[in-house]
Amino acid sequence: MTMRLPPGSICLGVLAVLISCTLECHARQSQGGVTFAPRSAVSAANVGSTMNTILDLRGGAKKRGGRTASLHSSKDKGTTVTGKQKVKGSNKQDVKKSAVSDQLAKYKAMLPLTRVYITMVGIVTLLGLVLGEEISQGLLALDPIRVMYGFELWRPITAACFLGSPSIGWLMNAYYLFTYGSSLERGVGTAQHFLFLMIQICLLSIFSAFFGLPFFAQSVITSMLHVLSRSMPTQPVKWLVFTVPYWTLPYGLMASDALQAGSSGGSPAAAALPHILGILSGHIYFFHKSIWPRSEGAEDWLNAPAFLSRRFDVDPNVETSKSKESINKALKSRKKGKRKGRKLGM
Repeated sequence: MTMRLPPGSICLGVLAVLISCTLECHARQSQGGVTFAPRSAVSAANVGSTMNTILDLRGGAKKRGGRTASLHSSKDKGTTVTGKQKVKGSNKQDVKKSAVSDQLAKYKAMLPLTRVYITMVGIVTLLGLVLGEEISQGLLALDPIRVMYGFELWRPITAACFLGSPSIGWLMNAYYLFTYGSSLERGVGTAQHFLFLMIQICLLSIFSAFFGLPFFAQSVITSMLHVLSRSMPTQPVKWLVFTVPYWTLPYGLMASDALQAGSSGGSPAAAALPHILGILSGHIYFFHKSIWPRSEGAEDWLNAPAFLSRRFDVDPNVETSKSKESINKALKSRKKGKRKGRKLGM
């Protein structure tokens, strides 16, 4: 097997041979004879030792298995010639797995009822894409006759979860649902939030059937926002580029949707109707939960049942959530005669 050397090593080898011949000639001259030995007479051992000496002096690699190693011929793929670990690029598969795991971790970190609601919204949206608009309207939309006489009891649930086909508006509504739903569930507890959603679905099913609305998911979002805003009405919040009191936020969203519908050729009244129904249903809950119990001789009859509290809340008697404490503190501070200005619920 022929040994191939780098060009630099060949030049060094020729130089070593010449140096050896010159040294031998000088040795012969010193002994009295001026005779030059032929190139074939030079010892291979002398050439090899001289070659190794020169390679050591220049810092080159030594021979490995009959071949001279170089910076480009290292057998260890994971290390360099000097023995250091090579810097490897990012593995696309590992990056993809980490991104998926991060999304799953965020999904699992959601509060339980909000996570279930978001999941149902995704499932209903996927069914709408698979079945098509006409079939999905007939299968998922609210139909009071089929609910009462056909026992199609899933229709109020699907009507509360359908946000339309995927679009920018769908993304914004899903974000509002996650934000306001998480805030309300964190503030009042999972069991009480479940009771709130059941009341909203019942009320909005009646209102939507009366006005002929097939879906009312937007109304559920507005009702969540209305209850939150009435708990802390004077708290300043950011909306677009403005800083407004919290209680005005549901009306601001209603106005923006109505203006957008009017500019695109739609009906502003039809765009505002879901928000109006959401504010109405949310205020019915808020009145009976937060205003009526403070009247003389009245009691709070909208408390979550004990079995729901045991099932969903870790300890229903201890309020550990900062959001829950702030909401309760805001409600207590709005007692009659303790606050100047506009009265609660008016």
